[in-house]
Amino acid sequence: MRKIKQNTNQKAEHEIAQKSKQKAKMSRVIISVAMVLLITLNVISCSKTKQTDGGAESTASSDVGNPEGVPSDASDASTKGPTLETDDTSSQGTPPSNTSTGATEPPESPPETPRADLVPYDGIVEHLFFHEVIAYPQLAFDGDSGQQGYDEYMVTVGEYVKMLESIYSKGYILVNMNDVWSEHTTDSGARRMKKNTLMIPEGKKPLILSFDDISFYEYMSKDGFMEKLIIGPDGEIWDSGFDPSGNPVVTQEMTVVTVLDKFVKEHPDFSLDGVKGCIALTGYEGILGYRTQFDSKNDTPEARINRTQEIARVRPVIQKLKDTGWYFATHSYGHINLNKASLNGVKTDADRWLNEVGSLIGETTLFIYPFGSRLDGGDVNKTGPSFQYYVELGFRVFASVGIESYSKIKSDINAVICDRMHADGGTLRRERTRYMKFYDAIEVFDPMRPSVYGNKW
Repeated sequence: MRKIKQNTNQKAEHEIAQKSKQKAKMSRVIISVAMVLLITLNVISCSKTKQTDGGAESTASSDVGNPEGVPSDASDASTKGPTLETDDTSSQGTPPSNTSTGATEPPESPPETPRADLVPYDGIVEHLFFHEVIAYPQLAFDGDSGQQGYDEYMVTVGEYVKMLESIYSKGYILVNMNDVWSEHTTDSGARRMKKNTLMIPEGKKPLILSFDDISFYEYMSKDGFMEKLIIGPDGEIWDSGFDPSGNPVVTQEMTVVTVLDKFVKEHPDFSLDGVKGCIALTGYEGILGYRTQFDSKNDTPEARINRTQEIARVRPVIQKLKDTGWYFATHSYGHINLNKASLNGVKTDADRWLNEVGSLIGETTLFIYPFGSRLDGGDVNKTGPSFQYYVELGFRVFASVGIESYSKIKSDINAVICDRMHADGGTLRRERTRYMKFYDAIEVFDPMRPSVYGNKW
């Protein structure tokens, strides 16, 4: 009886095993058929997509007046501001299908082609700089001790808007200072700077804009300036401050940054690849309106917490600026006079800037002199130890202030020195002729400026 039962069980187990094998075989057949169908469909789809892409590529290459701001391969696109988004998909294509595995492989990148509307430019690159604009002239020009300085070194927001309109009408286009010069190795093996050939739209003239002291210093807070840059609920940069009555104001029309952002948005051909301008920062009262500085005289737990919070608040502002065509330079940490500072003083200031400001904004090779005072003094052929120290830190372009957009490539060290022209009340009042290539002082002059200082026109 036990033997019969064992035989019966063995027979049942054999039948179950056979059925399982049949099911497994059927499953493999179904899977194989499905894979064949998928591969066939993928090949057909790939073929059709390649035909479509071929047509799109032909159309894109014939679009001579491409308005979308596609960067040229004639210059290093990695150092430019963000390129404008474009619907051109001709360079994307469809990844070829690997029919043996069903996987996809990345396509080979086709060589970039220069924008058809760009032409080489090797002439002078003009350079204008501003300080922060006066939002409320009635507060800046109220007769107090700060009035004359504001009149000399600043422009009002109304003047700034008119200047931009005039500059644009005269055919200028904004370019990135980082694109004007680059490093190369000479025949002797030395690393030196060289001036690049820019690729710009035909008929346009390149212009660098830079902006000094965009830290919204505390002394300016009640004199008609905004107080900081913020990220608005729309994710864009906005200005925050107070109007003359003390009411809080959030706007996009009261600082050098937001006014230029708006202008470029309305006139995209004023900017090459979305470039805006260079923001030169000190650090002794923080940056961009945020008190990120370390104060050894107020090193309390509360002060440290506040500094940590300010650093956290400014980071997204920095990133948004970088994402929208702005870039940064050092303006020294303490706005020191570099022509008079000792080597030890220069080193201490530079190291502190790198620690407190450079750590937030990232690397930069641009140095904009405070007071326009050069590290090498008045002798452009001189390269002293202070200058050498900044070059060792990685700075390459050193910008001062002058009567024209001058530049000189140093032959003894890996650096460029240059001068910028200053757009301010002083040149509005006294240098109308020199600045006519940008704007007419008579046409942009704000009638709210005090008459006591007079004009030379």
